[in-house]
Amino acid sequence: MAKLGKRIRAAREAFAGKENLTVEDAVALIKANAGTKFDETVEIAMNLGVDPRHADQMVRGVVTLPNGTGKTVRVAVFARGPKADEATAAGADIVGAEDLMETIQSGKIEFDRCIATPDMMPIVGRLGKILGPRNLMPNPKVGTVTMDVKAAVEAAKGGEVQFKAEKAGVVHAGVGKASFDAEKLAQNVRAFVDAVSKAKPTGAKGTYMQKVSLSSTMGPGVTVDLVSATGN
Repeated sequence: MAKLGKRIRAAREAFAGKENLTVEDAVALIKANAGTKFDETVEIAMNLGVDPRHADQMVRGVVTLPNGTGKTVRVAVFARGPKADEATAAGADIVGAEDLMETIQSGKIEFDRCIATPDMMPIVGRLGKILGPRNLMPNPKVGTVTMDVKAAVEAAKGGEVQFKAEKAGVVHAGVGKASFDAEKLAQNVRAFVDAVSKAKPTGAKGTYMQKVSLSSTMGPGVTVDLVSATGN
């Protein structure tokens, strides 16, 4: 713990006074200071000029990062019959119907993404209070309520990232691992920023994209220049 605290203090000193860096410089700084024993996740946080409490200002979407996330995503699928077989063949970790609902109701949630065929939604709907707060509720807007189970499972396993604005108008997600090549991380960052930019809601007023920050799991954050992040 003492060594970790020392490393974190050193990282904070290295980041002091570093603001509005290019994506490349921010990534380089984060990689240079990610020195824990595990492969830290590089995380992005975007402050948006929206109030998600209003339906016409909600920001939500999905993006497939060009270089993946570096994370093993566990996928659960609500399906029956041939669609259940399709999900299993595509690599889903858990497949079921009422039995899966009962497992989740018991408090056992061993997955990171939940997909459902449309006919399963009456069952899945009973789990709203459990899955909703965890951002695991299947939703047709992000492709997790679909008959194309194979494509949905493969996308989830292949680097697809969902995003949703929180109460303060902040969107955050993991965009790769510190071990990634710097150029690949930069590509992932810009792909994510572009997706959030395109998801601008009709009710957004004033400046939509206000701040973009990058950090690693155990490291401090650094502000990224908006022009560099958006390519505009």
